[in-house]
Amino acid sequence: MAPTGDDHYHPKDAIHAGIYHGLVFGGGGLLFAAVRNSLAKKNVGPWTTFTRNGGIIATFAAVGGAYEFTRAASANLREKDDYWNHAVGGFVAGAILGLRSGRMPRIIGYGAFASVALAAYEYTGGTLKGYLNRPEVDEYERKEMLRQSRRRPIEETLAEIGEGRGIRPPGYEERRRERIKEKYGIDINPVCADPNAA
Repeated sequence: MAPTGDDHYHPKDAIHAGIYHGLVFGGGGLLFAAVRNSLAKKNVGPWTTFTRNGGIIATFAAVGGAYEFTRAASANLREKDDYWNHAVGGFVAGAILGLRSGRMPRIIGYGAFASVALAAYEYTGGTLKGYLNRPEVDEYERKEMLRQSRRRPIEETLAEIGEGRGIRPPGYEERRRERIKEKYGIDINPVCADPNAA
């Protein structure tokens, strides 16, 4: 995470964050369970969303709440807000996903996978654009720097691709008229569309 103006750590309310994200993820689990219930082949009522698919709702809520609580608690204990907190929270969340299988290798494997994935995501800037997109650098200034470092003179561009096709440097119309007269023998006299021109 990018450093702010002050260097000291501000503690987070881990219990509030855990409850809030548990409710949010539980709502997502409820939506997932409702969709799964609506796709059932038998004619079932709406309460089977909770009776038959209630484990899905509970798993979603537990994963979201445990991840956020563990991440915030780890940040509070270490007094740092970095990718290690996401790794610890990801391990706990992945382990909760593996608990449904009841097998220790799956619990540890799911935890390790979630830990590595979430830590790598946070380490690369918390975005899919990657590590090069640093939040402490102004985006406008970065793009201007890239434009200036890659800008080429118009003469070099014209030498490589030539003029025409929308590229009209100064004197293009005169050179075009000369080429047409030389190649086809047709003299083109430019007509001015301005009625007030002399």
